[in-house]
Amino acid sequence: MCADSPGPAPRVGRVAESGPSAQDLADVLPDGVVVAGVDGTVRLISSLAARMLGRAGEDDVGRPLAEVLRLQDQDAQDWTSVNTPYAGLRTRTAVPEQSWLLPDGTEVLVAAKLHREERLGPVTRVAITIRSGRGRAQLDRERSDLVATVAHELRSPLTGVKGFVQALLNRWDKLNDEQKKLMLTTVAADSDRLSRLIAEVLDVARIDTGRLQLYPRPSEAGVLVSRIVASVSAGTSREISLVADDDLPQVHVDPDKFTQVATNLVENAVRHGDGLVTVRVEREAHPDAPDGVRVTVSDEGEGIPPELRRRVFTKFWTGGTTGGSGLGLYIVNGLVRAHGGTVSVDNGPDGGAVLSCTWPGVPDDIF
Repeated sequence: MCADSPGPAPRVGRVAESGPSAQDLADVLPDGVVVAGVDGTVRLISSLAARMLGRAGEDDVGRPLAEVLRLQDQDAQDWTSVNTPYAGLRTRTAVPEQSWLLPDGTEVLVAAKLHREERLGPVTRVAITIRSGRGRAQLDRERSDLVATVAHELRSPLTGVKGFVQALLNRWDKLNDEQKKLMLTTVAADSDRLSRLIAEVLDVARIDTGRLQLYPRPSEAGVLVSRIVASVSAGTSREISLVADDDLPQVHVDPDKFTQVATNLVENAVRHGDGLVTVRVEREAHPDAPDGVRVTVSDEGEGIPPELRRRVFTKFWTGGTTGGSGLGLYIVNGLVRAHGGTVSVDNGPDGGAVLSCTWPGVPDDIF
């Protein structure tokens, strides 16, 4: 072969001889891995899987899979006898993810791939993955918390609605018009509260699953915020001040979602803060995109301690003693970020919480 002639083409899909071994690759994976051969004995066990199973690792190579894979369900049955990876239908290619218990009682999620050298042939290799069940446990706790929170929040207005309706039915002829009007007004207010709570739960579900639908269009942020301030002011004795820049740019937002966010921020300041509530609408300059708008809501209360600020936009966080579902600011964060904006929380120089959100300007190519 000439010195300048090309050598043989490299093999695609092969690990170089000097590259990492199968054991090295298995050890760097985020999940534990156990591989068994056609004879049902372990051919490879990653270091993470060995630690999870309380095994020695290398000493387990060559041992029966049932002996190494010490996983049990709530009925003390082991994984291999329940799933029989080498038996069953010859069309089976996998064992779906299931919840199992390690020897120390920790929950893990286990799935397996059944390899066959030929279609409908016998299983020649079983690859099992083991991962921590903490993520699912946290999700289950969040769901339980959501159910408990919603049930608690629903109980109060439902009790009021039921009580007043029952009183109206039982004592209709004995009540005067003013009493009837007061009861019906209370029922209407409690019904509105129920509707808002149901809407919050639906929004949380859409944000969590990525199914939130937005219908953005060019909108006047100053006009929308001024309407919100007027509406909230009509229902409270607290003073709300609106400060807006002149010549604000339009924002590219879903007006309904923008209104929901701004209303939530203002009502949150009224409910949990003290003193004057100030709402500012300012131009937000952007070097690489059209200028947008920043909406800032501040109060004169005690503010939010630095160690708690990271929790403000999480589920079920509530400040003060006025209660609430704890979903409002989580929804604010989800809606703003879905628009491509940002949210932040801080304390003012003289105290009081300062919550702000930015909204994108209208792209040049939209017209």
